[in-house]
Amino acid sequence: MTKVRFVSADGRSVSEAEGSPGERLLDIAQADGQPLEGTCEGQMACSTCHVHVDPDDFAKLPPAQEMEDDMLDLAADVNRYSRLACQIWLSEDLESLTVKIPGSVHNMQGR
Repeated sequence: MTKVRFVSADGRSVSEAEGSPGERLLDIAQADGQPLEGTCEGQMACSTCHVHVDPDDFAKLPPAQEMEDDMLDLAADVNRYSRLACQIWLSEDLESLTVKIPGSVHNMQGR
């Protein structure tokens, strides 16, 4: 199991969830009530699941593919640790993962 920590945009709220190897971060976030819309349902046709990965965890993840980088160009509040949650899959060697919800996130689906 991977311990996933979600930090709110203002840094005041932290929520913790667990995920199994092979699970997608977007699905874990939505099940935890995080404001990540994921409009395209993981097809990399939007950037509504953009997160900031903790710098200590960023290097533990496989690098983003070119298509993901292209979608991040359309997201607001991008930084060097930005990733799309739909493209982060938990693995057996990932014990924990901390991500921050960007301040620009607005879930229009009201989850």
